[in-house]
Amino acid sequence: MFTGLIEEVGVVRRLERLGQGGRLSIAARTVLEGTRVGDSVAVSGACLTVVALDADGFVVDCMPETLTHTTLGEARPGTLVNLERALALGDRLGGHLVLGHVDGVAQIVEVRRAGIAWEVDISLPAALVGYVAPKGSVAVDGISLTVISVGQEAFTVGIIPHTVQATALRSMRVGQKVNLEADVIARYVRQSLLSLAGQSPSPPASTVGSPSGLTEEFLREQGFL
Repeated sequence: MFTGLIEEVGVVRRLERLGQGGRLSIAARTVLEGTRVGDSVAVSGACLTVVALDADGFVVDCMPETLTHTTLGEARPGTLVNLERALALGDRLGGHLVLGHVDGVAQIVEVRRAGIAWEVDISLPAALVGYVAPKGSVAVDGISLTVISVGQEAFTVGIIPHTVQATALRSMRVGQKVNLEADVIARYVRQSLLSLAGQSPSPPASTVGSPSGLTEEFLREQGFL
């Protein structure tokens, strides 16, 4: 479990392909403190297990699922990655509950200044339609961000200067791919409503594009309105 508050920007040293999987080596300093082999670290939003440590970084193994369905499959030496150690009981929860389970890969569509901050439009994968809500939370490359608005094909987040400087978003550009994770609360609420409507609970990618069965009449009958 993570909070989406990035502790450090690491640098990929190498990605060694091992069959369909791989071993990712990352240069880091801050997240090494207190970290042991077997601990979890979120790498640009993907929860990975540390398998080796040295004075200048750590190594994680990546299964085929991780390399195929996150941006880590395209990592190269020098790639910047957001790093966060797992949440400890008693820590402040400054962001939102992040599982480190990437739901989809999207692209940055537009970046524009908005006063002292930036507004960033990010494409909305079909698998996440209905899971991203205005004023809700979303993890973008592991960063906890607040959604400003949601359209049919994209959503907008606001990013303050500190976040830009303290994360890999310092190099954000139009067309850049990012990992997305929907708010876990939104995930379970939607799945529960689908179940009540007579549909079998299923992963986000399987539910989008099919009739939801959710109507105002149904919600009223269930006491939600």
